[in-house]
Amino acid sequence: MTIKKSIATATSAVSGTVALLCLFLLAGCSRPAPPEEPVRAVRVLTVGASTFASGYEYAGEVKAQLETRLGFRVGGKITRRQAELGQRVQAGQVLAQLDPQDFRLSADAARAQLQAAATNRDLAAADFKRYRELREQNFISSAELERRESTLKAAQAQFEQAQSQLAVQGNQASYASLVADTAGVVTAVEAEPGQVVSAGTPVVRVAADGLRDVVFTVPEDKLAAIRPGMPVQLRSWAQDTLQAGKVREVAASADPVTRTYQVKVSMDAGQPALPLGSTVYVLPQGLAGGGAQGLQVIKLPTSALRQEGSSTAVWVVDKASMTVRSQPVQVATADGNDAVIAAGLQPGMLVVSAGVHVLSPGQKVSIYPEKTTASTATPAQTAVNPAAGNAAAVRLGAQPASATATATRPASN
Repeated sequence: MTIKKSIATATSAVSGTVALLCLFLLAGCSRPAPPEEPVRAVRVLTVGASTFASGYEYAGEVKAQLETRLGFRVGGKITRRQAELGQRVQAGQVLAQLDPQDFRLSADAARAQLQAAATNRDLAAADFKRYRELREQNFISSAELERRESTLKAAQAQFEQAQSQLAVQGNQASYASLVADTAGVVTAVEAEPGQVVSAGTPVVRVAADGLRDVVFTVPEDKLAAIRPGMPVQLRSWAQDTLQAGKVREVAASADPVTRTYQVKVSMDAGQPALPLGSTVYVLPQGLAGGGAQGLQVIKLPTSALRQEGSSTAVWVVDKASMTVRSQPVQVATADGNDAVIAAGLQPGMLVVSAGVHVLSPGQKVSIYPEKTTASTATPAQTAVNPAAGNAAAVRLGAQPASATATATRPASN
């Protein structure tokens, strides 16, 4: 019995030892628990909606109603160009000069031909006078007198032809100087001294002083709403105030490349003149009034946006768990340093406004002390209208309605 008890005791001791060794081995093979991600402090803002009146606004360019591409009426080699880009010119001012040597030689040749024709005419006139006296004395026949009269008429015609040819050559010589027809501003220079040009080749483009147009293009689906005589509002970068204008001309056919229609708006007289080539935004009143509906938008600082593949997203904070999740958004346009969000967010959401590139989905965050600021929503900038290619622009908010965009921004440290 004693031996059996000793054996049992030894067996139990061995089993316990083996069990302990197995536990130690298992404990050694198990992976350590991953450390918890640090709680990151972030700045957030509470977004609020603003109501905008949506309408169409087109980007146009100020041009002169009369803009002429001037060229020589004869061909030749340019020896001088006396007009520079942006230079003001007066009517009759010489803009460029061709080599006049050939024109002078042609004029000299025409002058010599005129002298020869005058000599022949005088000789024919003297002969006719003598033959007429001989006919009166019946020394010659009537037929001979008629031949002398025909010779005189032919000589007179040749003289007149030589006179006209000399005048033409004189004009050709004067055409060697390119002269401004009206007062205006040089908007383009298309040829340089030393270049050989043919008749009619544009050399200088001059925008005449006087009335100005705002030229823009509209897509086909908006053409029916644009009519000649329709009032429009004009807004430029140089002036904050709106100006009035009227549609003066609508193209009858579309541009073969952009498939848009050119529209010209005349600016009302008495309004401040805008520089040529400056950008002006045209708001047709027919499109800005009826049919425009309020659009709820949210504005976020661009620092809150991040790229997630081919889409744009923001980090939204879950107030209950204090974790962040990625929320795709649709950006409509830009307004200074802010982005106008067309879809993806709701008023009241907490959005991370800074440090978005160091966060990960589900990460815990803490919020800096907040302060609430309210700012009036400004009109959004112009974005390219997809329907009009690169010609027209759509404005997502010509004027804000009664509501204001309220953003909750944390205080900076």
